[in-house]
Amino acid sequence: QVQVVESGGGLVEAGGSLRLSCTVSGGTSNRYTLAWFRQIPGKEREFVAARRGNGGHSYYADNVQGRFTISGDNAKNTGHLQMDNLKPEDTATYYCAAKSYVILSAIRSSSAFDYWGQGTQVTVSI
Repeated sequence: QVQVVESGGGLVEAGGSLRLSCTVSGGTSNRYTLAWFRQIPGKEREFVAARRGNGGHSYYADNVQGRFTISGDNAKNTGHLQMDNLKPEDTATYYCAAKSYVILSAIRSSSAFDYWGQGTQVTVSI
């Protein structure tokens, strides 16, 4: 049974930083593609960033490009999302998602990922 656990959310002032972490356990792969999505009540889950387990290529949503950085450690099956220069509109529940392989054309789609964490709240105050 694959488990995904996020941590690191919290409350921060606009312009501040947070670092989210994600750990995948119970699976057989050590090359998971990890992605971060976020969601606010009443809206669809939104792609934030993803990192390929093979090769480590990273992909970002336009509204976080240059402010967020995704990284990972394949040996530990962990991933991180460094969020800098946070804005109030970044406030959401952030979810880590994992799958052993995701084709590039689907990497921004939540339906492409099999395993999900429980979510961690990020709140950015004005």
